[in-house]
Amino acid sequence: MDTRLKYQDIIKTILQDHADYRANLPDGYTSQVLFDDQHGQYLVLDIGWSGDKYLHNTPIHLSLINNKIWIQYDDTEEGVATDLLQAGVPKEDIVLGFRHPKVRIYTGFAVI
Repeated sequence: MDTRLKYQDIIKTILQDHADYRANLPDGYTSQVLFDDQHGQYLVLDIGWSGDKYLHNTPIHLSLINNKIWIQYDDTEEGVATDLLQAGVPKEDIVLGFRHPKVRIYTGFAVI
């Protein structure tokens, strides 16, 4: 299987699991997943009302760029990188995009 297609499947499964978990929280909002395979963009979107407060939040944003998974934003407790590693994605194929390029060399993940 092509690495890109394999990573798309892994990303979708992980994000759907996070959205399903978040949807069961008693906060009054729903979680949705948005997949754009053509542009390599994958999001979890929290949206809705909790009492008088409207929520529109993107807790997870991943990009698939040059067969590497870029974590653009991660607001989860355990970290999406942990989920990716458990799914078999090697560290050299995960980029912590939210970290400054000068800091990435110390993370143990891909630098570019």
